[in-house]
Amino acid sequence: MSKYLTVRSKRYSMLFDKKALIISIVLFLIMAAIMSVSIGIGELYISPLEVLKSLTGTGSGMNDVVIQQFRLPRILIAVIAGASLSLAGAILQGVIRNPLASPDMLGITTGAGFAAVTFITMFSNQSNNLKVSIGYLPLAAVLGAFVMAAVIYILAWKRGISPVRLILIGVGLMSATQALTTLMIILGPIYAASQATIWLTGTVYATNWQDVNSLLPWFIILVPILFLLSRMLNIQELGDEVATSLGHSVHKGRFVLLVLSTGLAGSAVAFTGAIGFVGLIGPHIARRLVGSSFGAMLPVSGIIGAILVLLADLAGRTLFSPLEVPAGVFTAAIGAPYFIYLLFKNHG
Repeated sequence: MSKYLTVRSKRYSMLFDKKALIISIVLFLIMAAIMSVSIGIGELYISPLEVLKSLTGTGSGMNDVVIQQFRLPRILIAVIAGASLSLAGAILQGVIRNPLASPDMLGITTGAGFAAVTFITMFSNQSNNLKVSIGYLPLAAVLGAFVMAAVIYILAWKRGISPVRLILIGVGLMSATQALTTLMIILGPIYAASQATIWLTGTVYATNWQDVNSLLPWFIILVPILFLLSRMLNIQELGDEVATSLGHSVHKGRFVLLVLSTGLAGSAVAFTGAIGFVGLIGPHIARRLVGSSFGAMLPVSGIIGAILVLLADLAGRTLFSPLEVPAGVFTAAIGAPYFIYLLFKNHG
């Protein structure tokens, strides 16, 4: 019995790994169940039936306000951001051929964070209000991520891009950027420090439909391009010499993939802050479930990333109620031990 499902037409043909397809469907259903539970749980508990009524437009007024205006945008942002961060990590692990690679480790996330903190610090007045629209904050974060990626790429270039140089320079710049971010918080006004710290930790608190509408186009545009280029990722993992012998333009492909990773990670960080370790953990779990082929691994990785952020946000909202803990605290609590485990496992 074949392990693949083939779909053919006159214009195209597609090959699906049956195991990966089943796992993807199961994980998607789990994600949908967590979303449903998360919508109903909070200071005001809403039963699953009432949640369903509200989503179908037949709910009561109070439940509709709570779900449609407060909880649903937050949950959608968590799903999109979690999937984006995990996919960005999967790209970097494939390009650099290092299981420890992620947007956090390479400095892309910290570049976005530094730009956002600089924005908050420079444009805040003594009344603790921004002098410009908060709508420019995501733009600053995305620009920070792309500037950091460009600096890493330029410094790593030496007759081409070596994965080893890329990750070493990325780790070095990450440390430098973290130091500059801390300096900016210290030198900036004291009333901006708490806001910057919460943003750096990573949270989906207070997100709204405007945030969803701003983040969604990045996801809709970049993800299909990534899936179309999944074969390129598979070739990149074979190493430069083998990829070149197969007729693949290694450095051009690496540049395109890094731009995709930066776009996904930067756009997610722009609206949720620096939620850490999702880009590291998600691809690893996906690889264990469906193997290392990116055609199968990418969708599973994205769903797992969404589940991680959903669970982290749900825990932050409920475990210490009425206090609200940023989702990044819980992803770091899981991710840091996992990172240490990977270091020991891949010590060679």
